[in-house]
Amino acid sequence: MDALAMYKEILLQYLNTIRNAVNEKCAEVEPWQLITSTVAATLLVMWLHTFLFQSESLTSRCKKRFFRVLRKLPVIGTMIQNQMNKTLEDMASGLSFLKDKKGYIKTLPAKGLSQPEVLKMMKEYSSMGDIHWEDGKVSGTVYSGEENITNLLVKVYEEFAWTNPLHPDVFPGLRKMEAEVVRMACSLFHGGPSSCGTMTSGGTESILLACKAYRSMAYEKGINCPEMLVPQSAHAAFDKAAHYFGMKIVHIPLTKTMEVDVKAMKRAISKNTAMLVCSAPQFPHGVMDPVEEVAKLAVKYNIPFHVDACLGGFLTVFMEKAGFPLQHPFDFQVKGVTSISADTHKYGYAPKGSSVILYRDTKYRQYQFFIAPDWQGGIYASPTIAGSRPGGLIAACWATMIHMGEDGYVEATRKIISTARFLESGLREIDNIFLFGKPEVSVLALGSDIFDIYRLSNLLISRGWNLNVLQFPPSIHICLTLLHTKPGVAQLLLKDIRECVDEIMKDPKAKTTGMGAIYGMAQAIPDRNMISEIAGAYLDCLYSTDVPPPADAHMNGSLGHQ
Repeated sequence: MDALAMYKEILLQYLNTIRNAVNEKCAEVEPWQLITSTVAATLLVMWLHTFLFQSESLTSRCKKRFFRVLRKLPVIGTMIQNQMNKTLEDMASGLSFLKDKKGYIKTLPAKGLSQPEVLKMMKEYSSMGDIHWEDGKVSGTVYSGEENITNLLVKVYEEFAWTNPLHPDVFPGLRKMEAEVVRMACSLFHGGPSSCGTMTSGGTESILLACKAYRSMAYEKGINCPEMLVPQSAHAAFDKAAHYFGMKIVHIPLTKTMEVDVKAMKRAISKNTAMLVCSAPQFPHGVMDPVEEVAKLAVKYNIPFHVDACLGGFLTVFMEKAGFPLQHPFDFQVKGVTSISADTHKYGYAPKGSSVILYRDTKYRQYQFFIAPDWQGGIYASPTIAGSRPGGLIAACWATMIHMGEDGYVEATRKIISTARFLESGLREIDNIFLFGKPEVSVLALGSDIFDIYRLSNLLISRGWNLNVLQFPPSIHICLTLLHTKPGVAQLLLKDIRECVDEIMKDPKAKTTGMGAIYGMAQAIPDRNMISEIAGAYLDCLYSTDVPPPADAHMNGSLGHQ
């Protein structure tokens, strides 16, 4: 007790010494000066905190600032802008889908057209373009296309064309359909009695809603700057969610096998971490992330964990019964997984766009909802981002799932995975190319250490194939659908790839042209704002009603995926 009193006395002496020293320093300072300097110091600290801690990293912001200044310099800036203008002009004139000789309708017809006239025009519009997905040469995009399902969907949409789930009292049958779709999906992904979810317009909205829910949870926990830890291979919808909802996104690097690096994810966890993310499988390379390992982190640190199964979810849940069991579980069987997104409009074979966002427990879904209790128009409550939603799509999704049944999905899965295994085996036998990682589902990504892989993409385009072009690292992939299981399609793809590689190897260092050259250039440009400008101009072109001049350049007009 005496020792404690002694230490207390010594501490008080030090404090008095410090106080006296400060008072002596400030003896000749006027009160207004003290107040002014205190306020200035406080504002400086606040500014520094705001500057350093933003959703976008300091490194990224400094790079943007540097290139912004660079582009304003008299000589260099002019050269960069001239080259940008040329690139934008070349892109706009090279987009094949803009080359419509008949021009555009720009005003309402003075007198409405008859139904036969409208249907005739509709037929003309539907036949535009040189790419025919029915041949099975397009990656992803159309996942079924079977005539019997198409006929069913037309009849269903005719019955439910005017329905809207925003009014469950007016359309109770539609409400029941949506609830049944969600419950069937929960069962497929091994959800328990408290599992729940909603239907959405697509995978992007499903992902956005999960992020919104976990951001709201983070706010409630007192996290003012919520962060999401996302693999570099995760879908760009997570970047969109971070942008929309003011979250910080931390991209976690991949291993050599293209799986997320679990150790790196563990190191990135902080007091601001609002959610962890894995893909099952991820879009670029078709690789399954180690869900079980990341789930252990989620449990240990009590962090929500979202599994993005948008692409292959309605394949993976049937693979075991189809004779292709996955090495590791990825759904609600894994303790720690709190939500799953899965697209019914992909391997669920429902029409675009429908998807589901599922939660382990209703307590998570509550954070997804938006409720405005004080609106003059009444209490406004919506489960998803949209208010009114197309009931016809909900009914069509329900009808597709009921029509397919478990046996139909298992058989479709068996066809697709068998084709994927056949292609994987054949591709691994072709020299001078390689497959990324260990794809377990329906996506196969190709790369090469010998030649520019984008040259292979160009040659395949000339043979009628439409594959996805990827970056960081340069690669191309094909997402297999039921259309690729038609007799001879997979064999033809292998044959064409083998012949194209042989042709490339005659001059492996030759210059890449077309869309491949643009992708190669895009990866080499350090100023990513320039790439954003080009992509923004592409989006502007989608709404253009002015026919561009003809151009010789050929471009694959797909910057989007899936």
